[in-house]
Amino acid sequence: MKRSQWMTGVVVLALVAGGAWWWSQRSAQPAVQYRTAPIERGGLQVSVSASGTVNPVTQVSVGTQVSGQVRAVYVDFNTEVKAGQLIAEIDPQTFEYRVSSAQADVNAARAAVAIAVANAASSRANVSRVQSDLAEAQRTHERNLSLVAQGFIAQSEADRTRAVLVSAQESLRAVQALVGVSEAQIQSAQASVAQREAALAQARIDLSRTRITSPVNGIVIKRTVEKGQTVAASLQAPELFVIAQNLSDMQVDASIDEADVGRIQPGLKASFTVDAFPGQTFEGEVRQVRKAATNVSNVVTYVAVVRFANASGRLLPGMTANVRVVTESRESVLKVPNAALRVRVPGVEPASAGPADAPAAPASPGRAGRIHLLDAKGQPVAYPVRLGVSDGTATELLVAPGSSEAGVLVEGAQVVTGVTAKASGPRTSGPRMSF
Repeated sequence: MKRSQWMTGVVVLALVAGGAWWWSQRSAQPAVQYRTAPIERGGLQVSVSASGTVNPVTQVSVGTQVSGQVRAVYVDFNTEVKAGQLIAEIDPQTFEYRVSSAQADVNAARAAVAIAVANAASSRANVSRVQSDLAEAQRTHERNLSLVAQGFIAQSEADRTRAVLVSAQESLRAVQALVGVSEAQIQSAQASVAQREAALAQARIDLSRTRITSPVNGIVIKRTVEKGQTVAASLQAPELFVIAQNLSDMQVDASIDEADVGRIQPGLKASFTVDAFPGQTFEGEVRQVRKAATNVSNVVTYVAVVRFANASGRLLPGMTANVRVVTESRESVLKVPNAALRVRVPGVEPASAGPADAPAAPASPGRAGRIHLLDAKGQPVAYPVRLGVSDGTATELLVAPGSSEAGVLVEGAQVVTGVTAKASGPRTSGPRMSF
């Protein structure tokens, strides 16, 4: 019995000693742990991401300028067409009647011109006759005046011939006025002919517009009309077809946020993906940044046009593209993870990166930041740094050659990216077990 008690005491003492040793080792461990990553050297690309729509560079909406019933449709979706090719036709019967009516009006106006010309010729003939009568009356009156002076005839005869002469002069003025009226009637009739001919030309144009033709070489990507359908062009030309001029040369109309549009310039390289071909990247180039803004729910965007070659024809109009435009590129630069720039260790003040008597180097351009490196004892030391461009994952470190920090901020140096607190002290809560 005593031996059993003695063995129990030895076991208890051993357990107490082991617990004391474990507690001392646990207390000696640091209260926090630091996650680190190395400073790396490599390339950085700054980009702007946006979404857009794949569109043909040139697409033409084909409509109709006249109203009527569609008599025939000669093309369908994906039909290749040539410029001037007949693609649809509107019933021309009404317009043919209008042409016939306008032609009849022209004929009537031309006949009116002929009548006016004939009247003018008659008036000029009357002028010639009256002029002859006037000349005869003039000679008779002068002869009578001579006879009166010689006493061969009475004065009354001279007065009569004077009255005849005056009447002939008035008749000449009257027929000359009629000639002027006839000339005016000719001009009016000719103007009427021009007016009727214009109406005839308009009727013929309307008749020709019943034949819907393709304005460009291309492919039909949209058709909204069927045979027998009635189209009305009273207010605006209805859209019948949409023809893409060239599907091998296309563009992405990308919506760029107003915060990023200042970095987008024509000539920048761009890449994009579409859901139809996952895992494939297509290359293009920014050709235009349109100045017209679009405001949707107080979000202002601008359209950047990214041109690309679609030689294979796989990309189709209307596809949604996820665009990435590279705005800046850096090669072989020091960079740190962005997580390192967000770490803050309480109580750690920025330290000098070199000896106090090190020569001061000119300040590097860029924005200010702070990173933490571990010293020989594993404790974090803060260093103020100058930062360059960022790709969203890593940020460029701007280190001036010969500066005090150049010997510390080097490739491979471990920078703190996170802090993890460790539990210390005895447990004060949790399940308890009884034996």
